[in-house]
Amino acid sequence: MSIILRPSLEPYEAPRITMTCAVAAAKAIRKVAGIDCRIKWPNDLLVEGKKVAGILTEMSADMDSINFVVTGIGINVNNTDFPAEIKETATSLKLASGKNVDRLKILTEFLSQFEGFYRDLENGDFEKILGEWRELSCNLGKRVRIIGRNSELEGIALDVDSDGALLVKTDGGTVERVLSGDVSLRE
Repeated sequence: MSIILRPSLEPYEAPRITMTCAVAAAKAIRKVAGIDCRIKWPNDLLVEGKKVAGILTEMSADMDSINFVVTGIGINVNNTDFPAEIKETATSLKLASGKNVDRLKILTEFLSQFEGFYRDLENGDFEKILGEWRELSCNLGKRVRIIGRNSELEGIALDVDSDGALLVKTDGGTVERVLSGDVSLRE
């Protein structure tokens, strides 16, 4: 599903929308399917370490204002089979819960959760959303590896800041602020 939004945020604050969507989706999955769903920075939802959903946010903006944002989310609800290339890393709510999950209930619960959190975001209370995000994160406090366009980084994920950047303490002791990249959990 995709949602078109016209937020009263600055363009640099757009990652907050992805984080808001992730919190709403994780909470909806937990409530409706009754399974432990976690957020993997920046835009994936995991169940038992496997990807169950992904979020993509695209924006049209001017220098100082957002025209609109389209946030898309795909949740594997009642899938029972996956292509060979993702079979080991993907799951569905049905596979994780052992039962069919009502797609309409997932949708309505997600929209209900999202509406409340989006209202908080619009009212300037991103700290509330950030607190929920931290509680649902599977990255924080864990060793991570981040592969970016031109670099690679490994260390401990300490936190996320108010811009949605992941703060990683490297093996060299410095704290790096990561804005994008492919993250994997390390042992």
